[in-house]
Amino acid sequence: MEETAVAVNSQTDNTERGFDDEEERESVALFDFRMAAFTLAGKDYAIDIMHVKEIVKASRFTYVPNTAPFVLGVYNLRGEIIPIIDLRKFFNIEVPPRKPDNIENLLIISIEEHVFGVVVDQIEGIVGIQKSSIQPPHPLFGDINIKFIYGIVEARDRLYVLLDIGRIFGHNNEEEERAIQQSYEPQKDADAQDEAAKTRPANPDDDVDERSGDVPQKSAASEPKTAAAATQAPAEEEDDDKKFVKDGLKDLKKFYVTELNKSWFDSRYSEWKDSRAGASVQFASANDADEFLKPFWSSNSGAFWTKEYADAVYDILPDNAAKQILVWNPGCGKGQESFSLACVLKKRYPQSKIRIYAHETDLLNIANAPLLTVSDSEAAGWLSPYVQKGVTGEYTFTQEIKDIIMFEYHDINNANALPMTDIIFARDVLSLIPPEGQKTVLADFEEKLKGNGILFLGENESVGSGMSWGEKTQGSLTYYSKQ
Repeated sequence: MEETAVAVNSQTDNTERGFDDEEERESVALFDFRMAAFTLAGKDYAIDIMHVKEIVKASRFTYVPNTAPFVLGVYNLRGEIIPIIDLRKFFNIEVPPRKPDNIENLLIISIEEHVFGVVVDQIEGIVGIQKSSIQPPHPLFGDINIKFIYGIVEARDRLYVLLDIGRIFGHNNEEEERAIQQSYEPQKDADAQDEAAKTRPANPDDDVDERSGDVPQKSAASEPKTAAAATQAPAEEEDDDKKFVKDGLKDLKKFYVTELNKSWFDSRYSEWKDSRAGASVQFASANDADEFLKPFWSSNSGAFWTKEYADAVYDILPDNAAKQILVWNPGCGKGQESFSLACVLKKRYPQSKIRIYAHETDLLNIANAPLLTVSDSEAAGWLSPYVQKGVTGEYTFTQEIKDIIMFEYHDINNANALPMTDIIFARDVLSLIPPEGQKTVLADFEEKLKGNGILFLGENESVGSGMSWGEKTQGSLTYYSKQ
C-alpha cells in the first residue's frame, strides 16, 4: 500500500505547504484565513485548513458492503480505521472508472471527534487569504447545492468555491448557532427590564409629567375594572411565553410543534412552567431547549435497544410469509436503531430475505454506521447471536446482519425510488420537519406502505386527524396501520 503524507498543522514549514518563493512566504503573515485548495472536475474548490489534519496519497481501500455509493470503503491510517468518501460522487460529479490500485488524493478531515478521508481530483496546496475577501455564495459559481458553499474567494488569479464542510457533513455552522443564540439576547434584556418594572415601587406622591415616562400617570383605561379583567393580562403573558418556547424550539433545535406532537408539548410546557420556580419560562440558551426536549425522545434513542424494548417490537410484528421483507428506517442516526431492528427482524422472519433502507442526512453518521462496534456488556446480552469478535478484540455485527442494512444519505423531504415496504420505522423524525413537510412525508408513508404493513412513529408523536391510519397500542408501544 502506497502512502505519502504531508502534515498541514500550524507547525508545518512553509515549503511543505507549496509556497514557491521567499516573497510568498513573507506575504503569508498578512493572511488571517488559510484554506486547503483542490480541484473537482477541473474546477477550483477549498475548505478551511482548520478541518484538515493532513494530506495523503493512498489506495487499496477496504470495501464495505451496503454503504452509500460515495463511500469507497475504509482505510487503515496508522492504526486508525477511517471511512473514505469520494467528494466527486457525493456532488454527483462524473468520475472516471476506478481501478483497485488507483492512487487517490486524500484530505484527512477532522470534525469534532470524527476523522475521515475525502477523495478529490488534485490537491493544489494551502492558500492564504484575508477572511474579509470572502464573498457570499452564488449558485452560478458551482455545480453543487448552494447550501454547501460557505463563500466565493479570488486568490492567485483563481476563483475558489469555499465549501462549508460543517454543513456537508451534517453539523450546524457555529456562526449560525451564535447568530441564533444572539437573537435571544434582546429578548432576555427585555425580560429583565419587564421584571425590573414589575418590582420597582411607585410613589403616588410623585408629581411627574406624564411625557417624562419616569412614572406613568394612572388612568381608568389602564386599571382593571373587574376580577375577570384583572386576570386577563397574566393569561396573555402566559400565551406569549408559550409562543416564545415554540419559536425557541424551532430556531434552536429545528423542532416544530404541530398537531403531530401538540399533546406532548402542552403537557411538557405545563411541567416546564411549574419547574422554573420563579425563573423565566423562556429559553435563555440552546441548553434550555435541550432540557425541555429531554422527555420527548423515544426509548433507547441513540443507543442499542434493551431486551425489553426489542421484545416489545418483536411481539408487534405481524405474521408475514413473504420471501422478502422491506423496511424503511428514516432518521437512522448513528446506526444503533437500524442494527437493533435488523436483529429483531432476523429473529421474527428467519426464512425471509430482509432489507432495511436506513436513511440519514448526517453524512458522518452514514459513513461510520457500517463500522459500528458493540460493547462487551451489550455483546453478552440479547445481541449475542448476531455479533462476532474481531481480531482487534472488538465486537461487530455478523456479515449476515450487515448485509440486511443499506445505509444511504437521504433527505426524507425529497421524493425517492423506494419500493413498497412492509414496515416503516420513523421514530422522532417528523417533529424535526417543517409543518408542510410533515404532511408530505406522512402522505409518502401512506403511499409506500403495503396494505398489511405497519408504521412506527416516536412515542410522543401521532399521525393526527385527517389521515387514513388506524392507531393500535400493544403494551407500551403504539403503531399504525392502514384502515
